[in-house]
Amino acid sequence: MHKIFKVTLLLLLLIKPAFSQEETDSETAHAPLKTKGLNLGLYIGSYFANKYTAKLYDGYGFNMNGERNNFENSFMYQKIVMEYGGGYGQVDLVAQALGVQHGEWTFNESDMPVNMRYAPAFLIGLNGRYSVDAKNAILLNLNVAKLNVTGNFTIVTLPPTNSTQINTAIKTCAIKGTEQRLFLQLGYQRLLGESEKVNFILEGGLHMTLAKFDKNEILIGDGLLIDLTSYYYQPGYPAYQVRKPVGVGFGAFAGMGVNFNVNELCRIQLLYNPTYEGVNIGPDPKFKFQHALGIRIFYNF
Repeated sequence: MHKIFKVTLLLLLLIKPAFSQEETDSETAHAPLKTKGLNLGLYIGSYFANKYTAKLYDGYGFNMNGERNNFENSFMYQKIVMEYGGGYGQVDLVAQALGVQHGEWTFNESDMPVNMRYAPAFLIGLNGRYSVDAKNAILLNLNVAKLNVTGNFTIVTLPPTNSTQINTAIKTCAIKGTEQRLFLQLGYQRLLGESEKVNFILEGGLHMTLAKFDKNEILIGDGLLIDLTSYYYQPGYPAYQVRKPVGVGFGAFAGMGVNFNVNELCRIQLLYNPTYEGVNIGPDPKFKFQHALGIRIFYNF
């Protein structure tokens, strides 16, 4: 991902002369774009993932066979109750974070997260376009995104021992995760209309997504941050030497938008791109829609 950012910076430096040329050379600025040739450029946009695979970050985790854990074996139960909650005679750090005494809180399966969802993500990439003629082109796009997953879970605090208080209190806590996705697209683009400056765009083709589970954490109270991914490949947890979910999924992409021919060296495209794909991360992948909005800036060679 760092390499991609370096290359995109170089592209911006290459594209800049195209805009300065428009201001200094009116004859070149009004020259038409080449009808054939290679365009390379930068894509910047927003990515909106559906919530189907967000359930991977709900704290249950997987066993060595890749099967979803039950509640007693879940990563959250092991961390909250057994490791940080005073299990095995250890200090009850959960009680301290909640401001109660040991034994004055409970965590059961009904408290597990059920509302996991992805936040809109920043999407960036390198896009290639080979113009067959003035209207038709072949696309090859490589984009990346880092997704944040958010949700909530609860812990119930009990009345203090020997207290006349009878009501329990529900404490809402945060759970979050991160995921990396790399997208590869091969497709066809058609410019509509007869204008040499502004055209509508239609495009579509094959789509591939490499998705990788990155991190999963919970926050209890104001400061007890617990890493649920410590079970993956950690020597201290021999029973949970499981692999982080990662996989490649395939599908199709489409697109529509507007193309602006700035000058003979530069074109700008504003796009809406839905994809229909199976993100192959975790068990039971299903085909679902994802969405992206962005801008492409092409340099014409």
